[in-house]
Amino acid sequence: MKKVVPAPDPATYLLTLVGWQKRLVVSLRTAVLEAAKLEERIKWGHLVYFSNGPVLLIRAEETRVLFGFWRGKRLVDLEPRLIPGGKFELATMALTPGGEVDPQVAKKLVKTAVALNAKLGDPTAITKPSTPRASPKKKRKAKTKVKAKPVAKTKAKTKTKKKPVR
Repeated sequence: MKKVVPAPDPATYLLTLVGWQKRLVVSLRTAVLEAAKLEERIKWGHLVYFSNGPVLLIRAEETRVLFGFWRGKRLVDLEPRLIPGGKFELATMALTPGGEVDPQVAKKLVKTAVALNAKLGDPTAITKPSTPRASPKKKRKAKTKVKAKPVAKTKAKTKTKKKPVR
């Protein structure tokens, strides 16, 4: 696999794209930035947007562009092309040449995702379960092993196999 140095900033990231990928990423990025006040940065080699933790990503790959949301599993009703997977509540939409996302739908997804982070907090934060756990089991005392008396060994009778007659 060819190692690629990630772009240092979002503007440089866009300069590395061409053709359908560039058109799609610019369209998505415009809708995202118009929808809500987000911090935009390069993380893990692609565009990631933050508001009380990560909200969404835009990732251009060789044959597709991913538009993903950390709380995407909760957004599937708004956009059925979101496919759940990975850690947290991540769901992504894989867009190929000719694939588009209506800017109004993209904005609604972003606004809803930002509202979820505001309500529920950083989706990557490790939280303790809200339901009380059962009390831990008490440790049992180890039983003392009793040594068994050795058993007298006897010779086993060996059976001889009969050779087949030819």
